[in-house]
Amino acid sequence: MVAPATLRVVRCGGSTLHGARAVFSADSKQVGPYLLCASGDFVKMYSVATEETLRVMGGHADLVTGIQLNPHNHMQLYSSSLDGSIKLWDFMDGIPIKTFTVGSKLLALYTLASSEDSVFVVIPKSGERDTFQLVSVKLTKAAGQDLEAKELSVVLHGVGASPKSIAFGREGEYVASVKELNLQVYFFKQKQLNRFSLSAMKTKGGNNHFTCVACHPTEDCIATGHADGKIRLWRNFYHKKEYTFSTLHWHHDTVMDLAFSIEGTSLLSGGVESVLVLWHNESDCRKDFLPRLGSAIEYISMSSDGALCCTLHTDNRITIINSNLRFSKSIQGLIKTTDVKTGLVVDPRTKALVLNGEPGHLQFYCLQSDQQLFSLDIVQRQYIHQAGLKQADLVKVAFSAQGKWLATVEERDEVTDPELQLKLWFYDEETQSFKLNTRINTPHEDHITDMCFRDMDELEDDSLILVTAGRDCVFKVWMMVEDTDPEAQQSVSWNCDFVGSYHNYQATNCCFSEDGSLLAVSFEETVTVWDSVTWDLKCTFCHPPGKIRNICFGRLTCSKYLIGATDHGFLCCWNLLSCALEWSAHLNILILQPDPLSEYIAAVSWLSKESSLFVFKPNEPRPIYIQRNLCKEKIQLAAFVPRDEPETVGSEKYLWLRRSQLFFLTDTQELMTLSAKSLEERLTPSSKQLAVEESLPVTPFSLLLGKHRRQQSQEDIDLGKRVVRNKHEQDSPAVKELLHTPAHVLPSASFLCPIFVDSLLISKENKSAEVAADEVEMESEKAEDESDEERDVTEMEQEDTSPMELLGEMTCKLSKSQEKELRKIRKMDYSWISAF
Repeated sequence: MVAPATLRVVRCGGSTLHGARAVFSADSKQVGPYLLCASGDFVKMYSVATEETLRVMGGHADLVTGIQLNPHNHMQLYSSSLDGSIKLWDFMDGIPIKTFTVGSKLLALYTLASSEDSVFVVIPKSGERDTFQLVSVKLTKAAGQDLEAKELSVVLHGVGASPKSIAFGREGEYVASVKELNLQVYFFKQKQLNRFSLSAMKTKGGNNHFTCVACHPTEDCIATGHADGKIRLWRNFYHKKEYTFSTLHWHHDTVMDLAFSIEGTSLLSGGVESVLVLWHNESDCRKDFLPRLGSAIEYISMSSDGALCCTLHTDNRITIINSNLRFSKSIQGLIKTTDVKTGLVVDPRTKALVLNGEPGHLQFYCLQSDQQLFSLDIVQRQYIHQAGLKQADLVKVAFSAQGKWLATVEERDEVTDPELQLKLWFYDEETQSFKLNTRINTPHEDHITDMCFRDMDELEDDSLILVTAGRDCVFKVWMMVEDTDPEAQQSVSWNCDFVGSYHNYQATNCCFSEDGSLLAVSFEETVTVWDSVTWDLKCTFCHPPGKIRNICFGRLTCSKYLIGATDHGFLCCWNLLSCALEWSAHLNILILQPDPLSEYIAAVSWLSKESSLFVFKPNEPRPIYIQRNLCKEKIQLAAFVPRDEPETVGSEKYLWLRRSQLFFLTDTQELMTLSAKSLEERLTPSSKQLAVEESLPVTPFSLLLGKHRRQQSQEDIDLGKRVVRNKHEQDSPAVKELLHTPAHVLPSASFLCPIFVDSLLISKENKSAEVAADEVEMESEKAEDESDEERDVTEMEQEDTSPMELLGEMTCKLSKSQEKELRKIRKMDYSWISAF
């Protein structure tokens, strides 16, 4: 048996899609090109036609920094990572063919058709900080899947760390590198290095620092982008002193990337203006524009046939553009904002994460596809991109239990008089979107610190309550009332029903108990508990000292407990029945997140620049699970997302992951999760194994095979056969790998053999009823052959229960004597009946 895997932190989505230049696959008439992108620790493959994610290739242990098609086999892909490895993938099947360990951080990757067994990478120079070099790595052709690539040869010193700072020239004859104010050109055959420098001119606002470089595909021409928006076209750079350059200028700020067309007749440029510029024949007079692409352009990629290009943007958006500079499609990932003020909220309808998106918008982000489902304009005002201008921003979000109602708070931060608006939105089934129901101007006199709905599923429409807490030292209860105005567009609206306070302290947090009967509101250092029917104050808790940072009620069997975390570094658990402190722990808890489907609560602490995770039940002071140094970044937010189906866990300490999955967002806005799956299980997601195969054209052989399978299945049904297979055998990734992977790209037998053998092992206890019945029948036939006179056969009881019986599908079993009589009838000759 394989030992249960330990929990690992995985970048599950929301990772920057502009970490490296995207790559188009070779065009195919049947299915069209695919788009391959680096996204965190993964390489993702998108369908250009449908925009869906077809494949997620995981295996790297750190950020993927470069992807390139294998120039000698366009069905294969190279990827490099900060984990120091280069992987060769068959991206159509999503499996790694080989892994080459270089042993140093890889910051960029390049391939050349003229180099058969080598690739180029950018690595840090040993012993020197912030110094990088371009090296050639020889990829050995030895047998095996995991290989070492230690044969490195330095090509250029002092290069930039960005993949955009290096480009290879016509047919790989030379390589150009830019850094700060210097351009280096190295010629491979002549082994000659030319350096060109620009002065740091800052007159008239100019800034000559290099930002990116691109090489003409057929001519000796180098294009460089600069920090002041200029583009320089370098020629005759074989000579150190007789070189020339011309200048193109439209961008008002940094040129972020450049790309030549396949024929070299035009040049594409992009920057912070969110405009793609097409320069014809390297002329400053002839240029076309594609504006309003949403955000700054980080990378530009061209397809091999020149029919498509794509731009990768800083807001995690991929825009696919036709060759005539017409917008085609857009793939939007998780939008990264400067500050996620709303927190991580789960939409009960779609199980999507909801948080700040574009300015003034809510984004609904799908965790499965790593794409934005839709964006909801909350503020409904034009956002002006100007530094220092105070504009209305979305700060709080809450959903009702069924997701029918959405509450939002927007504010404009003014020093003397903050502008506040509370909005209630109703989900319209016809339009499949939220419609504004009630707008409340200035719901509180000061900033709203927290809000929550009363989660009562069965009584949501009758007794739905919203509570808001504010710095104006009160909490307010909002309830639905019927609108008596005959001209009103909706039948109900929201009004304030109750205002509560406690000794003129600021209200900071609020939450309802699981049954909705109690409301807990924290007022600085005190937690107050209120009856949600009469709004009477029931009890208060104020030990130990410190302002309350988070509060939550226990659930299910732990519903009698109230948990709170203070900014003095204490985690407290109070018993609501005895109104006493049950236990406390000295922990600096930043996040307190209860699982909505179990008793477990996740707490994330921050101490000595290290995040730690504690999972516990309120009735037990000892944590069930502890993980120190959860990730390198500081964790800001967390959320439990219910699973579609409960997951099988291999250890009791991972039971808290069975029904829900914990996601958390770091201060660099990387979305991460904890996974207990082994690397082999995550190698190829089985749910996406056939995503590409289903889009392939139907061949005569597949038609024939499909017809044969349908006939065989129908025969099995007609005969009443019930084939009960072991669940582990059905779900085995090893078996699926062998059945769905082409033979020429299968990993070595030594890699797949242990997994395959484990998948075939079936325990005695799970033996199916059919197999047991067959064994009994064989023993009976043997006894009958030995002695025809022996008729008294003891009936055997079957101790094992078949999976079908467990599902309620009981099959009729014949006794031993009945089976013998049935065999005798089968052997009798009934041919005489045909005469009649």
